[in-house]
Amino acid sequence: QLRLVESGGGLVQPGGSLRLSCTASGFTLDDYAIGWFRQAPGKERERVSCISSGGSTDYAASVKGRFTISRDNAKNTMYLQMNNLKPEDTAVYYCTADGYYNGSYCLGLDYWGRGTQVTVSS
Repeated sequence: QLRLVESGGGLVQPGGSLRLSCTASGFTLDDYAIGWFRQAPGKERERVSCISSGGSTDYAASVKGRFTISRDNAKNTMYLQMNNLKPEDTAVYYCTADGYYNGSYCLGLDYWGRGTQVTVSS
């Protein structure tokens, strides 16, 4: 069984922090580009961040400087550290894994987790 499982979501006050985790089962993440996507009700799905198999990262403009993506291949896990959270960050967060182009890009085509809810509110 091939799957991704997110964890670490929850309720946090504006300005607070959360760390999301995504663990792969049935395959190894080291060959994949891993992305974090999010979707809020009534809004389009947004790519938040991506880390390639080679370690290159990128971020959506809305989270740049606040979020940090990382991976631990030994643990087959990747993370999204979210600091200075804003109400606009409220969404279901999904992790993805893509092996296309040698894991260079987060395309959201190969694997998706079920998501974890992040709510930023006072």
